[in-house]
Amino acid sequence: MDSLITAAARALAAGDPVGALKRISLRDDPPALALRGIAMAQLGELPRARELLRRAARRFGAHEELAHARCVVAEAEVALAARDLSQSARALDAAARALDALGDRANALQARLIAARRLLLLGRLDDAATALARLDARGMAPSLAAVAELTAAELALRSLRTGAARDALARAHEAADRAGVPALLAEVAEARAALDRPAARRLFPGGEQALRLDEVAELLASGALVVDACRRGLRAGTVWLPLARRPVLFALARALAEAWPGDVDRQALIASAFRTRRPDESHRARLRVEMGRLRALVAGLARVEATARGFVLKPRRARDVVVLAPPIDGDQASLVALLSDGAAWSTSALALALGDSQRTVQRALVELETAGKVRSIGRARARRWLAPPLTGFTTILLLPAALPLE
Repeated sequence: MDSLITAAARALAAGDPVGALKRISLRDDPPALALRGIAMAQLGELPRARELLRRAARRFGAHEELAHARCVVAEAEVALAARDLSQSARALDAAARALDALGDRANALQARLIAARRLLLLGRLDDAATALARLDARGMAPSLAAVAELTAAELALRSLRTGAARDALARAHEAADRAGVPALLAEVAEARAALDRPAARRLFPGGEQALRLDEVAELLASGALVVDACRRGLRAGTVWLPLARRPVLFALARALAEAWPGDVDRQALIASAFRTRRPDESHRARLRVEMGRLRALVAGLARVEATARGFVLKPRRARDVVVLAPPIDGDQASLVALLSDGAAWSTSALALALGDSQRTVQRALVELETAGKVRSIGRARARRWLAPPLTGFTTILLLPAALPLE
């Protein structure tokens, strides 16, 4: 490796992409192409970065397996930053194995960290936890250690283990400080700030109370019957009843919980569950059917009893009933939560992360764009979606597949 390539690599490692480009911007050999790609990624020019890294990988070819594998890993990280989640994980896994076999442990760890972060972004928390547990952190470079601890902290936050998240963030700050990379320190600071922001709202008649993540965890562990509108389900102690795929039942449960200990009249329940202001006899018949289904579903947690004017929720074992609402209102709260990270998302990546069809996501994005909550850049297949960062609160509980407490 010549002196200019070495100097450019050192500049990139120190977070100085402009200094790196000053040395290699006019060169077109494979090592220079790879370093130029990394520099463009650090400057936020992600499409150009991917193009350069792909060119470098092709130019290295099979005869330079180590350099080729490093380019694959770098491109995978750029794809993650660009929120391109459609790529198969096989190429990245093959690159990690090749790097291990060739003795490049640091880049093999980087590849596995990218894979874990991708799983986390997709909401596959169990798989992400397994991937993180398999990492051998001994002798890990400070920058890699900081990324690993940040990933562990986000996993803990998504699982509402706030104590573990604080410990991981403290280790991440220490590692980022040793690495001396300002971007890493800023990322750690932002993650720490999320712990002190409101994460949800506890609703009660006549008002609401903002709750931090640790307060949400305490509430869920209290044994109260919690109607969780962040993750669309019911919790009491260790029992979790997901209702994300049964919106009518969840709407009925929420309406009953908001009125507890009082009852809710039938007209209000029909309006809440069926979105109509002019109910007829068919709606009243359907309400009876859906209430029967809800009664059977929650039988172990509460009774749903008919009253003269409607229905009332009566929890078992003298439990309180609590409604936990998202920090932001609207049917597209999870979509807004994903977009609030400041990255530019494609429709296909959003659909993958949310588990919805692209058409459903497209309709939601059009509604949000009309309301001025998101904006798009590019056209056709290159179109990407952005939303302003939500700095007043954290959207951890709204992200895909947030785990109930075990």
